[in-house]
Amino acid sequence: MKSTWILVADNVHARIFTADTPSSALQEIEDLTHTEGRLHDREITTDLPGRIKNTDGSGHAFEQPTDPKKHEADNFAHRVAKHLEAALNANKFEQLLIIAEPSFLGLLRNCLPELIKHHICFELDKNVTTLSAVEIRKHLPEYLSHS
Repeated sequence: MKSTWILVADNVHARIFTADTPSSALQEIEDLTHTEGRLHDREITTDLPGRIKNTDGSGHAFEQPTDPKKHEADNFAHRVAKHLEAALNANKFEQLLIIAEPSFLGLLRNCLPELIKHHICFELDKNVTTLSAVEIRKHLPEYLSHS
């Protein structure tokens, strides 16, 4: 069987599993966390927004162009993508299955190099990061692809 990795992720946690055979139980081999993703907006951005004054003397608060939480999720998606790329280059896996929280899956897809995309054989947009390996296995195909 080809070496298979199963990535289960959301914007603060990524767990990597493997399976010995196409129908075997999952074994967790790596765990990546992004604690910044758990922070509140006010903790990520330490300063209050500035104020913009109009020519008529009225003003309004300056808004940030990007949401701090989305920015941190994007940072983590890049980190996970780099980790997967390094693992693929080190021949640690040949095929990849991904289960990720829907918005994080979109961010991750945007970060993954084409080479890794060619190794993905299954995707599911669901947040199962807090489930046990046995419960996560139930969300995967009964027999993991091995062709």
